Amino acid sequence: MDTAATASAAPGQPRRCLSVASAVGIVVGIVVGAGIFQFPSLVAMNVSSATMMIALWVAGGIISLIGALCYAELASTYPDAGGDYHFIGRAYGPQVAFLFAWARMTVIQTGSIAVIAFVIGEYAAAALPLGAYGPAIYAALSVVLLTGLNLAGVRLGAGAQLVATVAVVLGLLMVVFAGFTSTPPAVTGNSGGSGGSAIGLAMVFVLLTYGGWNEAAYLSAEVRSRAGIVWALLLGIAIVTAVYLLMNLAMLHALGLGGMASSMTIAADVMRTRFGEVGAKIVSVVVVLAAATTANATIITGARSNYALGRDFPLLGRLSRWREHGNTPTTALIVQAVITLVLVAVGWLSQNPDDPTKTARKSLESMVAYITPVFWVFFLLTGISLFVLRYRDREIERPFKVPLYPVTPLLFCGACAYMLWSSLNYAGRYSWIGLAVLIAGVPLLLAARPRATMPRFPVQTAVDVAAQQQT
Repeated sequence: MDTAATASAAPGQPRRCLSVASAVGIVVGIVVGAGIFQFPSLVAMNVSSATMMIALWVAGGIISLIGALCYAELASTYPDAGGDYHFIGRAYGPQVAFLFAWARMTVIQTGSIAVIAFVIGEYAAAALPLGAYGPAIYAALSVVLLTGLNLAGVRLGAGAQLVATVAVVLGLLMVVFAGFTSTPPAVTGNSGGSGGSAIGLAMVFVLLTYGGWNEAAYLSAEVRSRAGIVWALLLGIAIVTAVYLLMNLAMLHALGLGGMASSMTIAADVMRTRFGEVGAKIVSVVVVLAAATTANATIITGARSNYALGRDFPLLGRLSRWREHGNTPTTALIVQAVITLVLVAVGWLSQNPDDPTKTARKSLESMVAYITPVFWVFFLLTGISLFVLRYRDREIERPFKVPLYPVTPLLFCGACAYMLWSSLNYAGRYSWIGLAVLIAGVPLLLAARPRATMPRFPVQTAVDVAAQQQT
């Protein structure tokens, strides 16, 4: 079946060449990134007890699992390189799908890559300084180099992703070992901030750390079997949740809640308590590798929605160029890199140049505020699309059905609505910048017209699916 699927792919179209292991590696690689080395301290700052902190990390895993179950049904029923774009287009029409793809290209995905690039820049500049603009230079170089890796081909990018993900997980396990074998502090203390708004802010950082598992949907047209994308999502979330709980318990044991809340480099501080400065330097290398792994996986999946946008709208048709050698969307990758580099420059230059505390972390925080509200708007729409498509495509074969329907997707949509509210509170005025960029896509939407024959959003029947599976 794998050989047939690969061989039968039309020229200029994605081929089913990814194994389940590679897809799991991409899911884990996107999620287990630099966030777990930074955001636990921010979560600890906004809770009043260790029990509450651990409960929030468990809740983050549960919410992610519920979301993964919803995405597993959508991705296995409607496998396509467009991922969320495809689901939103089938449910609401090409106009809403266009705005989502525009948001991914200019806010969500490119902003996420910029966030990760600044993490790389901060740690790389600390190891090998390049002057005042060192972090921004390293951030830009990481975007260029990782995009070049994926331009070489999806097999190469996914293979590097799998190897790097294994290395990152091993590094995380080192931190877990150091945390549990360290002598705990005499006084753990509390960090305060137990109000409802503080919990909401803590959940913003928890789910931001868990974020990215949905990106596997963009590989649904390239995984060798339709069931493979289901396993990629579920196994990926299970691995991530286990790692995150172990990491937070280890950090709590080594530093206490107060120590976690006050730490700026929490993983390095944990390693330092057990192995000294050598351990801190080792984990710094792991942070850079984790960030590079996340950026690589995000670049892989981000270009797929740009490709799908160009395939459906002739005005942006250049984005749909798919290079057979390497099986990769070349123009979509290049455009994504250019926009990301612009965001890196804006994020860095928007700071006060005379401020001695000017850091990559401030640029990172501004990017988080820029992307988060727009992200949750479309995440909520994707959750609702499951109800719309269940009603509209009643005859279609569904290889996987979300359990306890409609309770499970309702819980997911409720969580998305709550996180949208919390992220708006967190982002403040920055939320309007992301929303303004989203609205700026409306004139382009009015000028663009979907293709007369929209192969992207047909209603498949069970007969159609059976015929595809026999091919």
